[in-house]
Amino acid sequence: MKDVAINKAEYVEGQQAVSKIQNFENNEVLFKYCSLPEILKYVECFTGPDIMAMHTMLINKPPDTGKKTSRHPMHQDLHYFPFRPADQIVCAWTAMERVDRNNGCLVVLPGSHKGKMKPHDYPEWEDGVNKMYHGVRDYDPNHPRLHLVMEKGDTVFFHPLLIHGSGTNRTRGFRKAISCHFASSDCYYIDVKGTIQENIEQEILELGRTKYGIYSDLTMADVWFLKGRLVQGERINL
Repeated sequence: MKDVAINKAEYVEGQQAVSKIQNFENNEVLFKYCSLPEILKYVECFTGPDIMAMHTMLINKPPDTGKKTSRHPMHQDLHYFPFRPADQIVCAWTAMERVDRNNGCLVVLPGSHKGKMKPHDYPEWEDGVNKMYHGVRDYDPNHPRLHLVMEKGDTVFFHPLLIHGSGTNRTRGFRKAISCHFASSDCYYIDVKGTIQENIEQEILELGRTKYGIYSDLTMADVWFLKGRLVQGERINL
């Protein structure tokens, strides 16, 4: 993925910049992160012994061009997932360098994971929004916020209903982090048609058709089944 601000240009002439690598489950070097015992000992507390890696990301948040497109709107990760229960899903997010408010650290609304999933859509930002960067339509702007200042190697684990996002990268460097969403392989798929997730379903199907070359009878669950990879134990449903 490339930031919307550099669709037709680059930050440095002659150097290509990638803002995010999605779905590295088949890259054996990057996937080692998902099987680290230091990570899994906490993940298993949420998922149990049968663990799937469902969504992987290497994040290279770019320096902002002044258009604030490096922001990530406040959102809930469950919006993107057609599997349940939410309590058996957890994200591990690891800083690859110091992360603070200057380079756009994570910001979370503590306690919001105890609520329900909210409708999401693209925010109305003047200079554009990155692909699939949906945001929560309505949340209490007065809810206390916590900015997660992290050192290299620090890791945060969070629930898929937690409302979170990240700020603008006001430095000249790229802010790097790596993450994986894990789920119990005993989780089950749901049909999101007719629900508040129907808008993201259409985008995921569009990307799935392009990536996997399947143009008929493809479902959102099919895309996630193809993306998932067993990390530990037995693959049951996912």
